[in-house]
Amino acid sequence: MNVPNSRVDVVNLIEAENIEVVDLRFMDFPGLWQHFSIPAREADEDILEQGLGFDGSSIRGWQEINESDMIVKPVPDTAFIDPFSEARTLVMICDICDPVTGEEYTRDPRNIARKSEKHLKGTGIADTAYFGPEAEFFIFDDIRFDQNEHEGYYHIDSVEGRWNTGREECPNLGYKPRYKEGYFPVPPTDSQQDIRNDMMLTMERIGVPIECQHHEVATGGQAEIDMKYGPLVRMADNLLKYKYVVKNTAVKYGKTVTFMPKPLFNDNGTGMHVHISLWKDEENLFAGDGYAGMSKEAMYAIGGILKHAPSLLAFTNPTTNSYKRLVPGFEAPVNLAYSSRNRSAAIRLPMVSASPRSKRVEFRCPDPSCNPYIAFSAILMAAVDGIQNKIDPGEPLDKNIYDLPPEELAEVPHTPHSLRAALEALESDHEYLLKGDVFTEDVIKTWIEYKMTNEVNELALRPHPWEFALYYDI
Repeated sequence: MNVPNSRVDVVNLIEAENIEVVDLRFMDFPGLWQHFSIPAREADEDILEQGLGFDGSSIRGWQEINESDMIVKPVPDTAFIDPFSEARTLVMICDICDPVTGEEYTRDPRNIARKSEKHLKGTGIADTAYFGPEAEFFIFDDIRFDQNEHEGYYHIDSVEGRWNTGREECPNLGYKPRYKEGYFPVPPTDSQQDIRNDMMLTMERIGVPIECQHHEVATGGQAEIDMKYGPLVRMADNLLKYKYVVKNTAVKYGKTVTFMPKPLFNDNGTGMHVHISLWKDEENLFAGDGYAGMSKEAMYAIGGILKHAPSLLAFTNPTTNSYKRLVPGFEAPVNLAYSSRNRSAAIRLPMVSASPRSKRVEFRCPDPSCNPYIAFSAILMAAVDGIQNKIDPGEPLDKNIYDLPPEELAEVPHTPHSLRAALEALESDHEYLLKGDVFTEDVIKTWIEYKMTNEVNELALRPHPWEFALYYDI
């Protein structure tokens, strides 16, 4: 399918591909894709130009009931044919606008991302920010959970789970990855090669270029599929397509996928290392002759990300579950330092090639529970702030963090220990996000209030099963 570049192209594509349904999608504030569909005959040039109305008060973190009307405007070059719908369906990602003023909605995550790209160009530092997220996930066979007034539990199962080596499976074939040893034996121990191949090839067919796929470290079906890097907004669009394909392909095989950062106790969590580089006139600004072949601009960008990391994590690690991954002992990047090879550092400088084009910064803290439009924008804003203010990142942390004496380890700053702490950091440190009107005070305030009210406080109210093991007999 040729990607349309205009509304006319979309109309022609609908006819040429015998499209029956047009599905309009947009991102809510916390980070879930939303959609509604119209018959293909309704998708004429006027509708595509003017957009369609919907109830914004029913979307999490958006409008009040007394100002609920919003407009979705389809973006032609995001179109793809849905590989899972029974009816032939054309999907388009949309921008959100106010129906009265026609202005772009400030709480629309995609609008924030577009403004961050515009701000970067406006600074004169660079004209393109390339992002490459490495999103991990788990493929499970069964998931049950509940929490009410008299019970709280979850139950996860996977045919790959090491905990099932003694289960009656008629027959149990025994090929189940050991804890922390899922990276990466061949089949039959890796039982999900065909599923991941299906996911990878489906993404390729809808225009999401893939570099590789593989099993990840944890038992129980942890996986990773790596997309080819791209400009910020396009990469965020692609990550939504990625999640959609991964989840629906798993359902096709009778399985379920989660992007929760830490669904399994005592094994590796799920991260999303984010690679970033800034380019100007097709030259990589991060390539140089300094440490690890990096430029001064790259070092300043690292300085900005490290300085603002506690507040950044409110967007890049936005769930209470995120901070059950960010603990020492699981290759977790909890140390706010940088290194060319140390994977326990928050920032790594990959040594994969001598080519200047490959030079980039890898921010290892983020996880795939984030809203990519907002998370990528916040990372970019921190990097730009570092370059503008020439923030020195200090010396690299090239030692084994686990061999450091206590007095030396105490000098290494750490990531926040909880979502509450990250949100409090965001409340006190967000001026760098307001530049260029990329984020607004309203967006920052709404994010903090939503997360505190609906997630942090709600979790704090509920007894945890382990508390019964600790305290029931006191």
